[in-house]
Amino acid sequence: MKGFTPTLSVLLLLAAGAVKAADALPSTARIEHGEYLARAGDCAACHTAHGGALFAGGLKMTTPIGAIYSTNITPDRQTGIGGYSLPEFADALRKGIARDGRRLYPAMPYPSFAKINDDDIRDLYLYFTQKVSAVAQPNRESDIPWPLSMRWPLALWDLIFREDGVYQPDAQRGAEWNRGAYLVQGLGHCGTCHTPRGIGFQEKALSQSDTAYLSGGTLEGWHAANLRADTASGLGDWSAQEITRFLKTGHTQRFAAFGSMVEVVQDSTQHLNDDDLKAIAVYLKSLPAGDEKSSPPRNDGIAQALFNGKVNTPGAQAYLDNCAACHRSDGQGYRNTFPQLARNPALLSEDPSSLISIILHGSRTPVTIGAPTGLTMPDFGWRLSDEQVAQLATFVRTSWGNSAPAVSADQVKNIRSGDNPSQP
Repeated sequence: MKGFTPTLSVLLLLAAGAVKAADALPSTARIEHGEYLARAGDCAACHTAHGGALFAGGLKMTTPIGAIYSTNITPDRQTGIGGYSLPEFADALRKGIARDGRRLYPAMPYPSFAKINDDDIRDLYLYFTQKVSAVAQPNRESDIPWPLSMRWPLALWDLIFREDGVYQPDAQRGAEWNRGAYLVQGLGHCGTCHTPRGIGFQEKALSQSDTAYLSGGTLEGWHAANLRADTASGLGDWSAQEITRFLKTGHTQRFAAFGSMVEVVQDSTQHLNDDDLKAIAVYLKSLPAGDEKSSPPRNDGIAQALFNGKVNTPGAQAYLDNCAACHRSDGQGYRNTFPQLARNPALLSEDPSSLISIILHGSRTPVTIGAPTGLTMPDFGWRLSDEQVAQLATFVRTSWGNSAPAVSADQVKNIRSGDNPSQP
């Protein structure tokens, strides 16, 4: 408008609008970052029931004392976390204390989440309260019988087993290593599955300062693999590039994800940026081997024996009938398709739970942007007895240079019946 001179009030309004717009941009960026962090923490995996609404809870999780059900973490004010303030949200994540003061079961990995820094807590809060859709779904009570269902003893558990304080960078290490350590120890809560549990069902270690950390753990009939540098049962023969590719696609040329790791790759790690995946790989490759027991390879001539039709070894006939078409008589599988069984660390831990579960229940590979063709392994529990599964698993664990303890029919029976096998 010709000759228009803005008044002071107009200038103040314009300035206020500019400030508001400037504030909105970082807020939007923080919400998007919070969504990325929620992916990194794989929050959907536990807080979304099969076929249920995203983050509305209700997923059943088996514990040694009874089943519990994940909670609604949508911003619904009555049944979710819509009424939580930022400090209350932080206490739930880091301390395992709900808004009403109720103690959370440590199936919620707050011992790991205690290491998440303030900025990331804030961004997660913004994402869950401002972008996630509210769902009115009441939380379900646990199946844990009284008096074990009382929650006040969890305060003592926390006092003994939870470590307070956010992650503190190691000045002796580079930025990339520290970023990987922060993600693995904190938001990624890798130790929840991959670290063995103690007498109080606690993780035996929460960082690399103890060789038990990420040395393998058993939950719900699956053994999460050793992520340390052990050669037979760990990542000793994996390169950082292989680890990065595995987390991005669920595959390497030789191996593939299985069990709950399928969902971890699909819902979480494939969405991480390359820098974070590389940082995780660098950190994992820095972990020294534990006290892995070494023993001489056995049955090195098994491939030729199978090729010649010699099936005198227990489990050999079952392998030819059910496995050799995909995994081959030499146990090498097919690159980028069917994983090799020879020297496959996921099959060679002291605890054979994963191998037994795969034979009984089958498995599938992740469907990712980088590997969109998911493959399925059929289940054989319906056609093989406990003794046959034990013989087949033992055959796989002692052939082609593999060397791992034999599997018993009782171990198979425990997993078939749904019991969690005890850790070795």
